[in-house]
Amino acid sequence: MGSSMKLILLLVLAFLYFEAVVSAVTPLQFQHPLDPLTKEEITTVQTIVRTKYPTSKNSLTFHYIGLDDPDKTSVLTWEHSMLGAITIARKSFAIVIINGETHEILIDLRLKIILSDKIHTGHGFPTLSVEDQSAAILLPLSHEPFKESIKKRGLNLSEVVCSTFTVGWYGEANSKRSLRVDCFMKETTVNIYVRPISELYILVDLDLMKIVEYHDRATRPVPTADNTDYRFSNQQPPFGPKQHSLASHQPQGPGFQIKGHSISWANWKFHIGFDSRAGVVLSLASIYDLEKHKSRRVMYRGFISELFVPYQDPSEDWYFKTFFDAGEFGFGLSTVSMQPNRDCPSHAQFLDVFVHTNDGSPSLLNNAICVFEQYGDIMWRHTETGIPNETILESRSEVNLIVRSVVTVGNYDNIIDWQFKASGSIKPAIALSGILEIKPVEAKHKSEIKIDEHGTLVSANSVGIYHDHFYIYHLDLDIDGVENSFEQTNLKTVRVTDGSSKRKSYWTVETKTANTESDGKITIGMAPAELAIVNPNKKTAVGNDVGYRLIPGATAHPLLTEDDYPQIRGAFTNHNVWVTPYNISQKWAGGLYVDQSRGEDTLAVWTQKNRNIKNTDIVLWHVVGIHHVPAQEDFPIMPLLSTGFELRPTNFFERNPVLKTLSPNDLTWPGCPK
Repeated sequence: MGSSMKLILLLVLAFLYFEAVVSAVTPLQFQHPLDPLTKEEITTVQTIVRTKYPTSKNSLTFHYIGLDDPDKTSVLTWEHSMLGAITIARKSFAIVIINGETHEILIDLRLKIILSDKIHTGHGFPTLSVEDQSAAILLPLSHEPFKESIKKRGLNLSEVVCSTFTVGWYGEANSKRSLRVDCFMKETTVNIYVRPISELYILVDLDLMKIVEYHDRATRPVPTADNTDYRFSNQQPPFGPKQHSLASHQPQGPGFQIKGHSISWANWKFHIGFDSRAGVVLSLASIYDLEKHKSRRVMYRGFISELFVPYQDPSEDWYFKTFFDAGEFGFGLSTVSMQPNRDCPSHAQFLDVFVHTNDGSPSLLNNAICVFEQYGDIMWRHTETGIPNETILESRSEVNLIVRSVVTVGNYDNIIDWQFKASGSIKPAIALSGILEIKPVEAKHKSEIKIDEHGTLVSANSVGIYHDHFYIYHLDLDIDGVENSFEQTNLKTVRVTDGSSKRKSYWTVETKTANTESDGKITIGMAPAELAIVNPNKKTAVGNDVGYRLIPGATAHPLLTEDDYPQIRGAFTNHNVWVTPYNISQKWAGGLYVDQSRGEDTLAVWTQKNRNIKNTDIVLWHVVGIHHVPAQEDFPIMPLLSTGFELRPTNFFERNPVLKTLSPNDLTWPGCPK
C-alpha cells in the first residue's frame, strides 16, 4: 500500500473514531446533571448488575434505580459555567435483592463500572416492587382455605379481587419480607375498596411468594354495591350541577419554555427531575431580580420525602395499616399518567419519564408531569377614594405557573402541585381524592352503633375509618447563596404600664436565630410566630437580611403516643418544622429502608446530634398534615381535599417585584417597550 493510501486510511479511521467519541460523549456532556435517568441509563444499570450476577445463576429483583445525587458544589459550578465547560460524572444508585440479600450498588454510567457493592445488614426492607404486589394479590384465588371462606360467605370467587398492605413493625425481634393481603368484591362495581371481605388474615412471604399464614375469624356481610360505582357510564339521572365549558386559548403561545427538563417562565428558572421513590423533584429554582439585573437562587432542591398514613382502628383487621407511601410503595413508581383536559388544562405541556421494573428494565410513563399557566387571580390592586374629586383604581391580574403530577397509592390519589408566582412565592399544594378505606358493620343507621367503630358511618353497613395524612417536604433553600440561617420571630404582647398611652397593650416582635438543630424543631400553633430562612450575609438597602418566609397552611400534629410503634417509625411528624445542615445522604425522612423499619434511621434520629445550623448550608423540612374524619360526602368517592403552604419572599427584594408587571391583556402601557 502506498504512503498516500495509508495516510488516507489513517485519516478515515481518525474521523470514524472522532465521530464515535462525539456520538458517545456529546449527549452526556450536555446533559443536565440533575436530569432523571434515561431509558438507556436504566438499561445500563440493568446490564452491569446482570453481568456481575448472571440471572442464570442468581435471583435478582431491582427495587430502586435512581440518579445518585451529584456533589452540590459541582452542580452549582456547572450551572454558572458555560454549557459543557465542565463534566459531572453521572452515577446511579441501585438497591437490588440478590439471592435474598439486599445490595446497595453504585454505578458510574459513563465508565459503565460498579464503584461499590455493599450488602445492607440492618433492619427494614427496600421499596416494594409493583411485580411483587401483582403476584401476591393472585395467591388467595388459588388458596383452598380462602376458596372455602368465600364459599362459606356465599360469594362468587370470580368477582373477588385483592390488594396488598404493608405489615409495619410492632416490636418483633425478627422479620421477613412480607405483605398482608385483603380482598374485596367487584361485583357490579369497580369501587372495590368500599366492599371489603372482612375477618380474613392472609400473610404472604414475598421471598417464597406463598401464603404462610391464613385465618378466617368470623363472617361479616360485604357492604352493598348500590350507588358505589363512580364511572360516568354507570350513573343515572338526574345529573348536575351543570358546568359551562371554557375555551382555553393562548394567542401568544405559552409563557414558558421547556428545554429538556429545564423550565423558563416569567422571572423564574428551575429544573424538573424525577425519582422512582420521590416522584417529582424540583431543583435550581432562581428568580430574576429586575433591579439587581441578575438571577438569585431561592431553592436548590425540593421534593416530598415521605407520606405517613396511620389508620386509627386498633383491631386485628386494621392495626397494621400505618403506611409510608413513598418509602414502602414509591411515589415515582406510583405516579400515573394524566389525562389532557381532565387532570391538566388543554394548554398544558406534558413530560414523559422512565421508571424501572423489578427486572431492571426501563418502562415509559407517558404524561407523568404537566406544566401549565393558570389565570384569573388578582396579583395586586388598590382603589383610592381619599383624594377629593378623584378616584384611582389600579389592579393587576395574575398568571401563575403550575407543575403537577398525580400519585395513586392503592385507594388514594395525591394531586401534587408546585405553583410559582411572579411575585416570588412558591406554593406547594396537595389535593386528595380517591376512595375511603371502609370497614363493614351491621349498622345501617348511626343510632345502631353502640361501640367505638373508629370511623364515621358514611353509608349503610359502611364505616370510613379515621386516619391521618402527613406529608414531609425536603426543602433545600439557598436564599441568595448557600450560607443561610433559620429565624423564629415571636409575636409577644406588651402591656403599657407607664401611662404613656391611652392603650393598655400592643404586640411587637422578638427575633431569635437558631444555633443548632434543637432550636430548629418547631411545633406550629403553640404561639404566634414568623418562620424564615435568611441569608445573614446579604442585606437590603435599608439593612434587613434577605430571606424567605414559611407560611404554613392548616396544621396538624400527631395524636399517637410517641412510644407507639408506628409513631416511632414516623417520628419525623413530631414537629411541623425541622432544620438540619445539608447532608447529601440525608434525604429520606423515614430512612432509606422503610418497609418494616424500626425508627433507627429517621430525621428525628439524625437531629439528635444537634448540629450547627447557623450561617451554613441548611435544609428546611416541613410537615403538612391532615386529620381525616370521613364524612358522607367522601363516599363513594371523595371530592378534592386540599392543603398546602407558601414560601414567600421576605425582604428578599427592595420593593414589590411585580409593581411594573402588566396584566396579560394589557398589550400597551406608557413607557413599556412594544
